[in-house]
Amino acid sequence: MDRVAQIKQFLKDNPSDSFLRHALALEYIKGGDDAAARQLFENLLSDEPTYIGSYYHLGKLLERNADQAAAIACYEKGMEAARTAGDQHALSELRAAWEELAL
Repeated sequence: MDRVAQIKQFLKDNPSDSFLRHALALEYIKGGDDAAARQLFENLLSDEPTYIGSYYHLGKLLERNADQAAAIACYEKGMEAARTAGDQHALSELRAAWEELAL
């Protein structure tokens, strides 16, 4: 069974598992399916806006797809979530990605 199928099987048992949803989105990126990955990241962040790692990956996906304004907005939301959570590592990564586009 490939990784996508395996993760989907795990999600059948626990469809709201944020780690699995994030992992599936990353697998879709690896497979070249940015549309499916974007939808998963957006749904995940809508359901759980504190899942900070997804902001970075969604932002990078948006950059690759030439949606700079959406990427900047995504990084900004992620930075706010990281500040609120006190996650300085994530905050610095998101800030660096944001600065590459916004400054």
